[in-house]
Amino acid sequence: MQPPILKRLLEERAAQRPVALVTRIEDGLQCIVMPREQLGDLALNEDELARVRASLAEDRSGMIEGGYFVHVHNPPLRLILVGAVHIAQALAPMAAIAGYRVVIVDPRRAFATDERFPGITLDDRWPDEALEDMQPNRRTAVVTLTHDPKLDDPALMVALKSDAFYIGCLGSRKTHASRLERLTEAGFGSADFQRIHGPLGLDIGAITPAEIAISALAEITQVLRRKTESETPKDTNRAA
Repeated sequence: MQPPILKRLLEERAAQRPVALVTRIEDGLQCIVMPREQLGDLALNEDELARVRASLAEDRSGMIEGGYFVHVHNPPLRLILVGAVHIAQALAPMAAIAGYRVVIVDPRRAFATDERFPGITLDDRWPDEALEDMQPNRRTAVVTLTHDPKLDDPALMVALKSDAFYIGCLGSRKTHASRLERLTEAGFGSADFQRIHGPLGLDIGAITPAEIAISALAEITQVLRRKTESETPKDTNRAA
């Protein structure tokens, strides 16, 4: 491996950004591929780049068409939950079992306690400060749960400017409409709003906090795995 490729590969891994090392089997030429860039002597065409990036998205190393071996170096999946609420108490351990590194962000220390969230990383900074520092990437899901615009909206503004693969918000359609009005006033538009999943979760008729957590994790998984979302309208049984 050439020193410039090794240096950049180590930098991307240290920064926990998705990167793939691609080797052409017939001659050993290599390059590294990031979501928006490639580096190295091996020049891939657009179709080949698309196949490599599909391997990144699917977190799958192996041979691809054309005689290339793709070694995927993905950072861990992360789930950032804004709000140490009842749904978070159910969703956090479920997501941890599914392989996510879970962080709960909530400056309200009466809610964000080790007793309520054993084994889960807690961050008591304001959500915008915390998310700016965490830098959500394509392996990160962000979910807001508080219903408090002072907490949820700043987090959403950071998430929408990031590469987070999933952004979800708890609340009814009415709550979500008000949320979009506030984000519009803050300078966001329809392209941004298409990234927001609200009401949060797949429509499974969820009522209890645990059921809503199941529907949320199911939707996050669906988006992560690039499955086509159902056209069935969501219900509105989430708390306003």
